[in-house]
This record gives sequence, structure tokens and C-alpha cells, in this order.
Amino acid sequence: MDSSEHGSSVSSTGVASGGTLPPGLTEEEAEEIQVELTKVEDEIQTLRQVLVAKERHAAELKRRLGISPLSEIKQNFTKGWHEVQCSNAYKRTQETLSQAGHMTSAAFSSVGSAIRNQFGEMRNSPSFKSFEDKVENMKYKVMGRSNGESDHSPTSNNAPF
Repeated sequence: MDSSEHGSSVSSTGVASGGTLPPGLTEEEAEEIQVELTKVEDEIQTLRQVLVAKERHAAELKRRLGISPLSEIKQNFTKGWHEVQCSNAYKRTQETLSQAGHMTSAAFSSVGSAIRNQFGEMRNSPSFKSFEDKVENMKYKVMGRSNGESDHSPTSNNAPF
């Protein structure tokens, strides 16, 4: 684009629309700024065209090397995940979760031990012994009758519990 496409005078571009210039700016300065703006916009357009050409060339080189868009995504994902794992925030979170896991494991272990101890105490209690004896006698009576045996209590303590 040349400067004639953008317009090189203040009045043709509308920078100072209504015939007034911004405060502290002369008409000469406004024209210089407009010319510089036109040059910068031309440079931007040229850089965009160069960037598009470079992107096409890079895509062609990748195609020739056999690098597919999917493999690029995988590689970017792997690299990103590695960077996340190396971050301080990830390491602190991992440590915190690990500590929480150990504490939870220890809590469940102590709860399990407490339950096991309670069941042991309950099994040795007189109430449970009495119940166990009654179930054993009932079992003997039921099993004894089906085998043609008499209706008497067992002499040995062969409780299945």
C-alpha cells in the first residue's frame, strides 16, 4: 500500500474531522503523524504477508518430515504435562495429597483395629458366650435329628465361629 491509498493529508483522512485538530497539535504535526501511521500500517501488512508465507513453509517442511498435526498436539500435550509436573504448585499439591492419603490410611487402620478389638471383647463377653452356646445347641439338635441321632447337647465345643 502506498501513502496515497491511506491519504497523506489530515483533511483527507478525517483525523481532524470538523476542521479542528487535537489540542497541542499543529496541522503540520498531524500530517507527519498521519504519514508515519500509514508507513506503520504498510509494515504491519507486509509482516502479516511474510508470516503467512513462513507458516505455509513450516507446514510444508513438517509434512515432508512426516510430522502430522496430531503428533504435534501429542508432543505439545506431553511437554505441557511435563511442565505442570515440574511446577512448584503441582509439587506442593502432590505433597499435600500424599500426606492426606497417609493420614487417611492411618485413620482407617486405627478404626479397623478398634473394631477388631471390640469384636474380640464382645466375643469373650458372657452374653455372646451364652448366645453362642444356644446357637450351637440348636445346630446340634437340627443336625442330630436329620442324622437320626438323639436329642442331647454336644459334649465337645466344635462351634463354627
